[in-house]
Amino acid sequence: MEHAHAWGGQHLFCVLLSLPPRFQIDVYLAKSLAEKLYLFQYPVRPASMTYDDIPHLSAKIKPKQQKVELEMAIDTLNPNYCRSKGEQIALNVDGACADETSTYSSKLMDKQTFCSSQTTSNTSRYAAALYRQGELHLTPLHGILQLRPSFSYLDKADAKHREREAANEAGDSSQDEAEEDVKQITVRFSRPESEQARQRRVQSYEFLQKKHAEEPWVHLHYHGLRDSRSEHERQYLLCQGSSGVENTELVKSPSEYLMMLMPPSQEEEKDKPVAPSNVLSMAQLRTLPLADQIKILMKNVKVMPFANLMSLLGPSVDSVAVLRGIQKVAMLVQGNWVVKSDILYPKDSSSPHSGVPAEVLCRGRDFVMWKFTQSRWVVRKEVAAVTKLCAEDVKDFLEHMAVVRINKGWEFILPCDGEFIKKHPDVVQRQHMLWTGIQAKLEKVYNLVKETMPKKPDGQSGPAGLVSGDQRVQVAKTKAQQNHAFLERELQRRKEQMRASTVLPGVQIKEEPLSEEGEEEDEQEAEDEEEPMDTSPSGGLNSRLANGLPAGRAAGGDSFNGHPLPGCAGTPVAQELRAFVEATFQRQFVLTLSELKRLFNLHLASLPPGHTLFSGISDRMLQDTVLAAGCKQILVPFPPQTAASPDEQKVFALWESGDMSDQHRQVLLEIFSKNYRVRRNMIQSRLTQECGEDLSKQEVDKVLKDCCVSYGGMWYLKGTVQS
Repeated sequence: MEHAHAWGGQHLFCVLLSLPPRFQIDVYLAKSLAEKLYLFQYPVRPASMTYDDIPHLSAKIKPKQQKVELEMAIDTLNPNYCRSKGEQIALNVDGACADETSTYSSKLMDKQTFCSSQTTSNTSRYAAALYRQGELHLTPLHGILQLRPSFSYLDKADAKHREREAANEAGDSSQDEAEEDVKQITVRFSRPESEQARQRRVQSYEFLQKKHAEEPWVHLHYHGLRDSRSEHERQYLLCQGSSGVENTELVKSPSEYLMMLMPPSQEEEKDKPVAPSNVLSMAQLRTLPLADQIKILMKNVKVMPFANLMSLLGPSVDSVAVLRGIQKVAMLVQGNWVVKSDILYPKDSSSPHSGVPAEVLCRGRDFVMWKFTQSRWVVRKEVAAVTKLCAEDVKDFLEHMAVVRINKGWEFILPCDGEFIKKHPDVVQRQHMLWTGIQAKLEKVYNLVKETMPKKPDGQSGPAGLVSGDQRVQVAKTKAQQNHAFLERELQRRKEQMRASTVLPGVQIKEEPLSEEGEEEDEQEAEDEEEPMDTSPSGGLNSRLANGLPAGRAAGGDSFNGHPLPGCAGTPVAQELRAFVEATFQRQFVLTLSELKRLFNLHLASLPPGHTLFSGISDRMLQDTVLAAGCKQILVPFPPQTAASPDEQKVFALWESGDMSDQHRQVLLEIFSKNYRVRRNMIQSRLTQECGEDLSKQEVDKVLKDCCVSYGGMWYLKGTVQS
């Protein structure tokens, strides 16, 4: 409100300058109390109810913090005062025994404490005015404080309560006391504190609170409003020398006075909030030399394409000069510039996590950068095993230049900048030579075997020859399409053979054949002619799973009970059966053939008479529909003495449901393709190893609940253990 009035006064003054003055008031600036005058506000008390007549018991101040505490008496004889409540509060705070440290010596809450808080840190625009005998005397305010009641006595009451509870719980036996007296003492030596850690500690809330508590209280004497000492001090609000010689600040021309009211823009910058130390505006940045601009940008961004760097520096900057400067503070990785390790970890610094010196950190980060020049993917555990650094330091390295991908590892954060590589081959060649020297140094330090190092094909030089992940995926898709064409031809050949055979009328096949060795041999022969490439995202997870629909079963000419196979999606029977299978596996994820048949019979019982599914569905037709619906058969190694029937030993699982837990379930199913029963810690470690990150307990519980049951501390796939 005062701010609005001040601006209104400026505009009013501008208007009055053009009007003839009717009367004049001399304004004086009094400085006797300029460093000691405070304005007290009581926001929880109406202006009509002042504290002038209430006894002030004590007062104290911390001058540096401008913190004030006042103790005022409470009128215990007032009819509105509840005496019983006052006694109860005093009892809770001080206990039954009163001593010198008691808050309420009269065993009655007879006083209250007011604690101050600053309303504004800048009081240069505020003053106290005293008008007397046609003169206006202004005294600048040193501080504006708001005083509110303090309830610290409640904290003391809570502490007393906890002490009493602890005393009641403590044992009375001397043996207990003896055991409590004997305590093991562990001596620990603190690590040397780095400059960054010291700055964080100094700026922390705990450190500031400790510094504030260290300032001693200065006890004051309170004098009432009508006290003779108060009258004497109020005289200092008047300017002592009224001759005008000492008040040259107010002897100004109208233009100078306007300049004082509305200072230039340079003065306004003082009121702007101070930005954090790690934030620099682009306007400030462009005032620095080009080399410093590049260094600051790379230090903050960590990884940047050259085109983005040029756009930040501005169109007037010479690209040749930028290329010369960027090579001093960054290295080329996959066509992008990554800040050098010694820029982030200067000499004589250390890790905030482990205290490792900067030289070791730079060597470990250079190894990570070099790995990304060889491949788009890096595994954190492999880096930690080679560099022997803690997990937090390795994670910091990777977060500077990569993003984590579940079940794959860490991928370089930016795509390969092929345009820069083609446009600047000389820079690429120079960077390749630098990386060759760094590689030789890393081989010597980390004892890397050259035979295990990635070899580059002939004609490939540095980052220019890197194959991106998209190119690898495209090659895999091309090979898969070639294999798919071959399998399509084989499928058509089998269909023609099956169409040539006739099915005797009236014959219904209800059970699947006991042996399918002939079909499996035919499939194996087809696969031996040309081995298809595995393009599944989970890699080796499918090695022991029965994946996909067998070629022999997918032939459209085969039929059961006069109905085509589910592969013919246009038939009503196939559509109804597939809808049932998909809905069932979306709910249960893992089912044995026996359980699936039981659920299918219950489904049939709920259908109206004459439904298409009553025409007869064989076991084989049901299994083929399950495989065609995106499920896979899990070859669980049952124990030799198992009592499970053949249908109970056939386990099917939904491979992809579309949610975030698909990869976790695939890892779990791979575990059960090699083990009949598993302990939880083995599942936890395998999930962590495959996914690259530690999973929370809730995520692991969800995967186990979807697919498994627990008996005797072991976990089994659903339906594979006899209850």
